[in-house]
Amino acid sequence: MVNVTENANFLWSIADLLRGDYKQADYGKVILPLTVLRRLDCVLEPTKQKVLDYLPKMASMNIENTDPVLNKVAGFNFHNQSKYDFQSLKADPNNIAANLSNYINGFSEDARNIIEYFKFDEQIRELDKKDLLYLVVKRFAEVDLHPDKVSNVEMGYLFEELIRKFSELSNETAGHHFTPREVIRLMVNLLFVNDRDILTQEGIVKTLYDPACGTGGMLSVAEEYLKELNPDARLEVFGQELNDESYAICKSDMLIKGQNAYNMKFGNSFTEDGLEAEKFDYMLSNPPFGVEWKKVEKFIKAESEGRGHDGRFGAGLPKINDGSFLFLQHMISKMKHDNIGSRIGIVFNGSTLFTGSAGKGESEIRRWIIENDMLEAIVALPNQLFYNTPISTYIWIVTNRKEAKRAGKIQLINAVDFYNKMKKSLGNKRNEVSSDNINTITKLYGDFKESEFSKIFDNEDFGYQRITIERPLKLNFQASEERIERLKEEKGFVNIASSKKKGEAAEKEIVEGKRLQDSLLKMLSSMDSDKLYKNRDEFTKVLKQHIKKSGIDINPPLLKTILKALSEQDETADVCTKKGEQEPDANLRDYENIHLKEDVQAYFEREVIPHIPDAWIDDSKTKIGYELNFTKEFYNYTPLRSLDDIRTDIMVLEEEMEGLLKEAVSE
Repeated sequence: MVNVTENANFLWSIADLLRGDYKQADYGKVILPLTVLRRLDCVLEPTKQKVLDYLPKMASMNIENTDPVLNKVAGFNFHNQSKYDFQSLKADPNNIAANLSNYINGFSEDARNIIEYFKFDEQIRELDKKDLLYLVVKRFAEVDLHPDKVSNVEMGYLFEELIRKFSELSNETAGHHFTPREVIRLMVNLLFVNDRDILTQEGIVKTLYDPACGTGGMLSVAEEYLKELNPDARLEVFGQELNDESYAICKSDMLIKGQNAYNMKFGNSFTEDGLEAEKFDYMLSNPPFGVEWKKVEKFIKAESEGRGHDGRFGAGLPKINDGSFLFLQHMISKMKHDNIGSRIGIVFNGSTLFTGSAGKGESEIRRWIIENDMLEAIVALPNQLFYNTPISTYIWIVTNRKEAKRAGKIQLINAVDFYNKMKKSLGNKRNEVSSDNINTITKLYGDFKESEFSKIFDNEDFGYQRITIERPLKLNFQASEERIERLKEEKGFVNIASSKKKGEAAEKEIVEGKRLQDSLLKMLSSMDSDKLYKNRDEFTKVLKQHIKKSGIDINPPLLKTILKALSEQDETADVCTKKGEQEPDANLRDYENIHLKEDVQAYFEREVIPHIPDAWIDDSKTKIGYELNFTKEFYNYTPLRSLDDIRTDIMVLEEEMEGLLKEAVSE
């Protein structure tokens, strides 16, 4: 990656020309579009003159759309028919702005649209006004970005390194974690390894989609891999990206490699799905994790509630602060439902494994995926692989066409130690996965066998029933002075003397409410304050008699408020009942998570009843949840050191310290 470092440093040094005239956070608005332009310029350089020589012939032809013809002459899916290029632009410093605009307008439509996403016209005017445009263009003309010098892989790294640096300057790094090419290669291996027989067929055409494609790294590496596997195969790539600059870079890369740039869509994949009707053979993505989806909350909730499983988000919605699972559901909706089906590889952080309690959010999404037998494998990656985050990451492999041997099974691969230390860090990226590491992990996955690093489970192994354990409500009641004072603090009692109305009507309600409060307090004070009731029905009967005798008219909610204030928990009291059934005590309510494979009643009688004989299960509240406790499954117990070993070490240290002290004293 020498080219990447050298070129990144060179292009970064050009930003020094902007110092003082531009804010550091705005350097990328100049450097990135010019890097794209220079790359396109270098690619077209060998055939540029052919295009210019062909223009007179085109003038004599009555062709409405000349782009396809000139593209063919150029040898790419784009061309430039301006007389200028970066070298000739240097020859006329006094007209650099007009000439550069002429050069940009000379590109075919797809390439010209790429530059428009950078809004580079504004920067041309600004640079020219500050006498910087010629200096910057001249410096760019000095770097050779032809594919023979800088490969597509290296160019991808170069763009991402520049974006990373500019993002850090503008403090816009949260959630945007560019995927290292070796991680993408691993994902592609896992996605394709079981499909070699299919992918090596002559003339095979497959489709690949990334809903958060960034600069197109996932798509590029997958295409390169398939070419290595089968030079006659064709992988048509599709993607969508929300960030203007990343989208422009991705689209330019696709143009250069001969892909259909029309397959690259701009916008939010959730609210502006540019490929709504499409289904794909393969999907790859590293969506931003830890990023909230509040901006699209209204749209997503409307689809989830209105369309259910006929839409994309019928399985459930994750917490608002992390939309990772939305991307996976979106991708699942684009699976093919034929004899071959689809396969998905997606990078997640650790929270997707366990966040969300049974019956809610993430747990319901995991349940839907697992119970539909779509989760094939999860690979735990080493830390510090990504440029802008040191957190733990995982590759999920999801498919609707598992092999027979994998049906009903989930494979976990612990690859956290399969990495090499980098000689020089790139942001937070201090580790890398070598080719040998990739081959080892791929083999672990392909072999589908139990080992130190590979565990195989039934789908049900990750499910549990969350049962609600109830205990009977036992209360005593007393109209004591202390409990009557407690009633005064109850919301239901306080609200009697309030009103939502205005003016005289409100004043009237408040006065009447205060009168009722006084009457109630007076009535309760007249009751026997020493008598303690241990049966709710008995006390309620006595209370109602006093209320009737006082001529007070109260509603059921107020009666409930009074009973609550005058009661206390008492294990010696009678059980409170409702419609003949014992009433549960919410304060004593407890929960247990019981493995799906275990008999709930047997567990309850073994683990609960011996300790709480009067407990019962409220079956109406039982919920099923799923979580993947990766760490627990690969935990290796390390025995503690013996006391004798520790004592021996301490004695050795004491002797060493004593010797050092003697030396110090003797000196």
